[in-house]
Amino acid sequence: MPLKIGIVGAGVMLKYQAEGFLSAGAELTCLAETNPEAAHKAAATYNIPQIYGSLEEMLVKAPDNVDAVSVLVPPAFHKELSIQALLAGKHVLCEKPPALNAQEVAEMKRAAEKVGKVLAFDFNNRLRPESVELARRISNGSFGQINSAQAIWIRRSGIPGYGSWFTNRQVSGGGALIDLLHMVDLALYFMGYPEPICVLGQTFSDFMEDQTRRGAYGQVGDRGISDVESSAHALVTFRTGQILFLRSSWAEMVKEEQCFVTIQGQKAGGKVLRLFGQEYEGDTTADTCEIYTQEDGKPINTKVTVPYDRTMGRVSVAANFVESVEGKNVQLATPAQALRLMQIVDAVYLSAKTKTAITSARS
Repeated sequence: MPLKIGIVGAGVMLKYQAEGFLSAGAELTCLAETNPEAAHKAAATYNIPQIYGSLEEMLVKAPDNVDAVSVLVPPAFHKELSIQALLAGKHVLCEKPPALNAQEVAEMKRAAEKVGKVLAFDFNNRLRPESVELARRISNGSFGQINSAQAIWIRRSGIPGYGSWFTNRQVSGGGALIDLLHMVDLALYFMGYPEPICVLGQTFSDFMEDQTRRGAYGQVGDRGISDVESSAHALVTFRTGQILFLRSSWAEMVKEEQCFVTIQGQKAGGKVLRLFGQEYEGDTTADTCEIYTQEDGKPINTKVTVPYDRTMGRVSVAANFVESVEGKNVQLATPAQALRLMQIVDAVYLSAKTKTAITSARS
């Protein structure tokens, strides 16, 4: 029998998840959405037969028609809806960030363990082709021990519009750091998700009131709450001796948007890079993988060719979720990793607030 999936939220990520779920043989059975117009449009587009006004209504009226739930709503609702679905006996795929903070993720993790269900998170950049290739080479020992990494995602003008939930800390959990969390997760993934022991960070709110620095997403209106950071910089050390530098920004004085992860191993270095521009196959991005080695005293720089993925791994994440529930594949992003990630995020914010190094990133 195909896995029956109920969707919560009819946002832009649904198109990718629908494709991924269906490609893995799952069935989209229900949609919960508070906006009737958006609900009917999405249901018609993706052939979802049943529409409900809330997850609660879905679980009450169609309990046997849902095996798993995809949570596609703002971060403030991730914990509540994920736990609600888990305690109803459903597997859960939750959009990033995992939740508002580490404490909420810990509650989600305990709920999943209590009922023995899969709780996964949508960190699609792990399944971008160049990331898969770099991870494969790390796994086969080509890099040796990974000593350090850099996680960078910076924009020159990319602040979400006022009125959107992105700039409202109560709904988003934070600003550029938590929104552009993908590169931090990817760096930690390459490093083996080590345990942090010290975090030193700082955040800035420069340009948050500058309307000319606003990007093309999250545009709801010119008025609204804007109480989050525009940029965050941090240094994280780990019990293993590894170290990570992260830099996330919606608005900085840079030439162009930069989005990459670099790693430095004992045998080789590597970089996965996202390039921005309309010239890339009619899309806005292209991804590359580079390997740096030394042979006979000479530097060797290798650009690895990988297939182009217009979805940047998003379809593959949804498919992986189905396969992991069915026991056909290893789960991509685990609750333990999500918890460690949010512990680091919490520590960056606390370090910035207290202007001190946080010597334990645990919550």
